[in-house]
Amino acid sequence: MQNRWKNSADQGSNRSPNAPKRIGGVLDRLVVSLGIARRYYGWQIVANWDKIAGEQAARVSQAVKFEDGVLFVAVPSDSWRQELAMQSDAILANIRRFPYGEIVTQVRFVRSEKGI
Repeated sequence: MQNRWKNSADQGSNRSPNAPKRIGGVLDRLVVSLGIARRYYGWQIVANWDKIAGEQAARVSQAVKFEDGVLFVAVPSDSWRQELAMQSDAILANIRRFPYGEIVTQVRFVRSEKGI
């Protein structure tokens, strides 16, 4: 009896046409075909803000919006807005380390009216 769960590399060219296929890249192709790639990738950066900003900055800030290449980050006070604005070059460098990070052209720090 043939083992159906063997690694495809072990099976060589005897791979069944009904075998599962990798779907990597399908989502990327879909968002591009729908014309929403720029917004989708920008929102991926928003979703990963805590990894981008670092532990200390992530505790006091939250990425809240992506629009026309601008990432909007809410902060609780003017002092934090100034502090993070001084780190904006390093933050943009961290953003660009992520896939599609080049979609962000500017980070704008805004006061959060109700806190974060």
